[in-house]
Amino acid sequence: MTRLRLTLACGPYDRTQALIDGTIRPEGIDLVYVALQPAEIFWRQLQYDEFDACEMSLSNYTMLASGDDPPYVAIPVFPSRVFRHGYFFVNTEKGIRSPADLVGKRGGVPEYSMTAAVYMRGLLQHEYGVRPDQISWLQGRADRIKLALPAGVRLEQAPPGTELGDLLEQGELDFLITANNPLSFRRGSPKVARLFPDYVEREKAYYRKTRIYPIMHTVVIKRAILERDPWVALSLYKAFVAAKERAFAMLMEAGSPKVSSAWLQPLLEEERRIFGPDWYAYGIEANRPTLEALLQYADEHGLTRRRLTPEALFAPSTRRDIPLSEGQRV
Repeated sequence: MTRLRLTLACGPYDRTQALIDGTIRPEGIDLVYVALQPAEIFWRQLQYDEFDACEMSLSNYTMLASGDDPPYVAIPVFPSRVFRHGYFFVNTEKGIRSPADLVGKRGGVPEYSMTAAVYMRGLLQHEYGVRPDQISWLQGRADRIKLALPAGVRLEQAPPGTELGDLLEQGELDFLITANNPLSFRRGSPKVARLFPDYVEREKAYYRKTRIYPIMHTVVIKRAILERDPWVALSLYKAFVAAKERAFAMLMEAGSPKVSSAWLQPLLEEERRIFGPDWYAYGIEANRPTLEALLQYADEHGLTRRRLTPEALFAPSTRRDIPLSEGQRV
């Protein structure tokens, strides 16, 4: 039987390594895994439609999915997810001690529609009562997808080449929400600090309260491919689950750690206590609170044309969660 050749651009993750090296092969597919950093993947796909399937920003995909004739369909695979309490940074000379102090301030964001920013604004609004329209925003880079923001939201575009972390250090920004630690913080600037120094404990408490474990990225497939070969969605979904299962097995071999960490075993034990045996879950039902939160925030922030359901994001054949043991193996 001839296998379908498919290009997949995705990050170089432990949970996808078995797809990279061919240990796991999707049924019926000759997979060409192109390992790139997510920012490059998103740009190349949204500008040039370069890959058959790829990792994609969940918020960007949601924006596309809410429109007419979206070019991609996702499968409920989530290569990247990150709690975001630790990515609020403030200028230490601005008197900001709590989220309430952000009202009326000037905040920086690399891209207003990026997934991290969507969750972080949702967190501010729904956990701390600070709305997006109570802040003056400066955006660091151009939107990947054009926006029509709600009335009252003030968003300026920074000049090309602007480093938001430098503006924060210089006091031109009062605070910054971002997906990575700014360079000024990494340099150890005394003028830049986290809004939540105890972010780890806050994130654990937030998960216990809300069951939200923020999803940053999903995996999408060109709609034209699925219209021709709808079986591709389930085949890829099963392969991703199997690759993750293999990564879990490798990580649990604690006698010879596969990660450069002195205390990997207690870290994994704690995550399993908090999240359960599948501590990096794929599927809709296992992630329903997280997906519903993202869709709610995207709607509230004017990023989508209509409020979507989690099911509307994903190929019909992949709407049932697959337990780890059901992943396709070769």
